[in-house]
Amino acid sequence: MPNGTKQSEGKLIGLAKPLLILAIILVAGQMVSWGVGAYSTIWGTTGNYPREISVTAQGKAVSVPDVAIVRVGVKTEGMKVAVVAKENNEKMNAILASLKDLGIAQKDIQTINYSLIPQYDYTDKGERVFKGYALSQEIKIKIRDFAVAGDVLEKSTGLGANLVGDLQFTIDDPAIAKAAALQDAITKAKAKAQEISSASGLNLKKIINIYEDYNQTPQYSSSVGMGGGEALMKAAPAVAPDIQAGEQEITANVTLVYRVK
Repeated sequence: MPNGTKQSEGKLIGLAKPLLILAIILVAGQMVSWGVGAYSTIWGTTGNYPREISVTAQGKAVSVPDVAIVRVGVKTEGMKVAVVAKENNEKMNAILASLKDLGIAQKDIQTINYSLIPQYDYTDKGERVFKGYALSQEIKIKIRDFAVAGDVLEKSTGLGANLVGDLQFTIDDPAIAKAAALQDAITKAKAKAQEISSASGLNLKKIINIYEDYNQTPQYSSSVGMGGGEALMKAAPAVAPDIQAGEQEITANVTLVYRVK
């Protein structure tokens, strides 16, 4: 083959290589362009999910407690279990009988503690010395008639109770107060949602979810601390105290989830 022909073919091949590279670049660029277009379309589709907002509010309801609860117990000490148990049981049985006379129902009296514990002391040499036994028996009393609440304390301490305390007032069935607190919370949450809608321009569609939580605050009265032994007996009131139940507040926290547009 003549040299001129070979040189011409070499020039054509050399020229074809840049053209091929340029074509590949153009095709790749077009493919990238197509990919970007598809990616944007997908995001445009997924971005059409419904939007939501949530608002939270707290509602309150005040109710008068209808139940008083108090712990009453007897603690006795001695060297022999039989003697300690006899003394303790006699005092507690007398207290239980007085509660019955005051109109306290059996279902409203619950034994919450009965424990017999050996007691020891230690000498200067570190030797353990047996001191006898301590028997504690406690009951929880639910008082539905507040007129006898003071009498319960007076009679119990007068009959030997030396563990008295934790007097508190509560609502036996808080369902009505809870419903009122919930309604108050929902009303406030809806009002807040309307305020947000007016200020932001969002259109509220419908409530798609609701979350709620309650908090009941017990009311306590002044009470004699647990324990005290002889000091409590000396401090036992000669006249039954006038017990004031006060009021109890129940709060409900509500979160409403709205679909908006």
